[in-house]
Amino acid sequence: MQTSDDILASQAQARKREKRRLALDITAYLSPIILIVVVFVFAPLAIILFFALLKSGPYGVIVYELTFENIMAVFGGGYGKVFMKSVYLAFQTNFLCILFGYPIAYYVARFGGRFKVLWIFLIIVPSWSSYLIRLYALKTLVGTKGTINTLLLNLGLISEPIQILYTNFAVTMALVFAWLPFMILPIYAALDGLDRSVLEAAADLGANPFRRFFRVTLPLTRGGLLAGSILVFIPTVGEWLVPHIFGGSKIMMAGSLVAHKFTAVGNIPQGSSLAMMLAATLVLILYLIIKWGGREALERSL
Repeated sequence: MQTSDDILASQAQARKREKRRLALDITAYLSPIILIVVVFVFAPLAIILFFALLKSGPYGVIVYELTFENIMAVFGGGYGKVFMKSVYLAFQTNFLCILFGYPIAYYVARFGGRFKVLWIFLIIVPSWSSYLIRLYALKTLVGTKGTINTLLLNLGLISEPIQILYTNFAVTMALVFAWLPFMILPIYAALDGLDRSVLEAAADLGANPFRRFFRVTLPLTRGGLLAGSILVFIPTVGEWLVPHIFGGSKIMMAGSLVAHKFTAVGNIPQGSSLAMMLAATLVLILYLIIKWGGREALERSL
């Protein structure tokens, strides 16, 4: 006859077996995803980190000696300035995308009515064309002999073409032009899913439109803002095509510097160290998103 201790022990063993079976089932279900992440995310990062810790010899020859010089060089001298400028331009672009994107998303979600699908289509459809084509189309508009300067000259509003290209303004304008839709869509999703009864309750309690926006609408759409920031800030930090086309040789971002080190200079260790710093920035931004926005921000970004 089993005692109460034997029964409790058998129940504990059964729970342990159930937990192990559940863990094995979860591992089996997630094994393809885990394999993809390991092969295409962690393995390349490990390879880049390995090369970042090596020395570079004459003519780009890799010297297999461990050193932290390349990583330390990112934080000082010209590399550090380029990296910090990239982060600054990314923050600036992200802020401008929020500044322009939030009113557009708010109008479509609140006043779009039966034309919501049309407005969203018009926002998305430029992304269907090639990224390179869109950038060169914008360059054609703002160039020295472009459409805008030609129009202003013909109207007599200016006496000589305005120099827009190859300036910080041109790079920021092109970044906002390229990534603005990726800020609008998550914010629109957050606003469209907002419970209107909450706003009606705030109005019944005497909150004016200004107070309703900052005390109700904005906090409840924080997930959309942070999700849009993920989609805009992270790729902007690593941009190299926009500064190449709109900045020329005057403006260089971290992505441009990485490409320059790998292709033109052939210094793989230094290029890898810069790439690792970009990856570290990515991890830091994702951590802040998870901390401030939680699961909602990540779900909206996906």
